[in-house]
Amino acid sequence: MLFDISIPVAPGTPEWPGDTPFSCGWSSRLTAGATVNLSTITTSPHVGTHADAPLHVRDGAVGIEALPLELFAGPAFVLGIEGDVRDVEMDELTARLPTRGPGAAGVPERLLLRGGAGVEDGTFPDDWSALSADCAGELAHRGLRLLGTDAPSVDRRHSHSLATHHALFDGGACNLENLALSGVPDGWYELVAYPVRLVGLDAAPVRAVLKPLGTR
Repeated sequence: MLFDISIPVAPGTPEWPGDTPFSCGWSSRLTAGATVNLSTITTSPHVGTHADAPLHVRDGAVGIEALPLELFAGPAFVLGIEGDVRDVEMDELTARLPTRGPGAAGVPERLLLRGGAGVEDGTFPDDWSALSADCAGELAHRGLRLLGTDAPSVDRRHSHSLATHHALFDGGACNLENLALSGVPDGWYELVAYPVRLVGLDAAPVRAVLKPLGTR
């Protein structure tokens, strides 16, 4: 059994307000006498399910093509944080993170947060829960390598400092945003979510898939 946790990308898929929306068309059509159909798209790489690079928040930092691929595939733990919109602190996670399984010091190498405030329903949410920068930094210090979320950002919507992004990148971790996790129960999975190799860009789309692993 596989869970496709990627947001379908089509005209109307919500983009971050002010960002470039997805649009598509045709540069060649069989019906017009061409030998092939050729499509064309215009979009921000942040529309739909995607990974960020440090370049997203830091001038002169590495682009998406430089990120280690091994971060984006391997055992991952899905954890629900539904409820009141809040900054999630380490003490809230301590009792809920798995005590056994891949990862050191009780921290999964890949953690996917299901907050229930994403774009799966076709609308852009007003706000969402996110790890505080201190929490993200502590997790990265203890072995977290990839943080995923079903929200449009690993930071809160109205954050200007993007401190959680910075804490992850400072700790050698990366992120996935706009995951589709509404039908995925808590637990261990095998994740595959490689970013497209777009040279020099600050983000890239991914096709993110989970396969249940069971308790380890």
